[in-house]
Amino acid sequence: MKNSDQEELILENEGPSRPWIKKIGIFLVILSCVLYGGLFFVPFAPYTAGTKAVISTALVVSGEASFWVGALILGKEIVTRYRKHLNPLSWFKKRND
Repeated sequence: MKNSDQEELILENEGPSRPWIKKIGIFLVILSCVLYGGLFFVPFAPYTAGTKAVISTALVVSGEASFWVGALILGKEIVTRYRKHLNPLSWFKKRND
């Protein structure tokens, strides 16, 4: 085999193509948004203040865990792009297109 053929084989075999892994990562990031959204409904729940505090804590911890596990699966590039679009400071800036 030639050198270029070996390099192509190495590049092709660097990471297995697993589209279901990416789907799981995207699902976990979306799930974290849903869990954080659930915090808005906790004050209206018919539970005691202590129970509401436990539910809120569980939602925040599971939301963070879900986001970071999804971020690890998706990789740095996608998370950076995601965070760039969610930065409130960049929402009203004019683009130089």
